[in-house]
Amino acid sequence: MFKQFSSLINGNEVYLLSSLGIFVLFFLIVSIALLLMKKETVEYMSELPLTEKENIYE
Repeated sequence: MFKQFSSLINGNEVYLLSSLGIFVLFFLIVSIALLLMKKETVEYMSELPLTEKENIYE
């Protein structure tokens, strides 16, 4: 099914590679943001449903 769809589009490699590139770039940016996040922020966010604190630094 996908071969038939992709054969209808000329230059389909560009679309496939650009979508893969966008996905990998987004995944890397999110991963780096999570690795650089402060531990206090992660703990605060993990406890949000359980506590009613409004400030991280209380």
